[in-house]
Amino acid sequence: MGYAPRMRFEPAELALLADTVEIEIETAAPDGPSHRTVIWVVVDGGDAFIRSVRGSSARWYREVAANPEVTIHADGRRLRANAVPATDPASIARTSAALERKYAGDPEMPSMLDPDILDTTLRLTPA
Repeated sequence: MGYAPRMRFEPAELALLADTVEIEIETAAPDGPSHRTVIWVVVDGGDAFIRSVRGSSARWYREVAANPEVTIHADGRRLRANAVPATDPASIARTSAALERKYAGDPEMPSMLDPDILDTTLRLTPA
């Protein structure tokens, strides 16, 4: 018995995420209203990753932990996705390296590499 392959975004969707500096992630608590928050997104290979700069205390992150179904808003487009933990060392390293590349000139970038928040790394997969 084999496992189903992990779904990936289409190349055009990955390009959109890779080229968009800030996205909005729309989350909702179970049976609660939705809300949007601006976050960063990176793409490495065929995978899209996000991380909470405020760690697990961020509202959007807590809502994702309870309900991984999210909507990504980028450049006028909506992408339905699931945000799943990507806390294995390889995913954390890939995300950190992609953040360093994409946001190299941003003075806020080093805060995204704080060891205390690395375990909030999430992989986005199409819903």
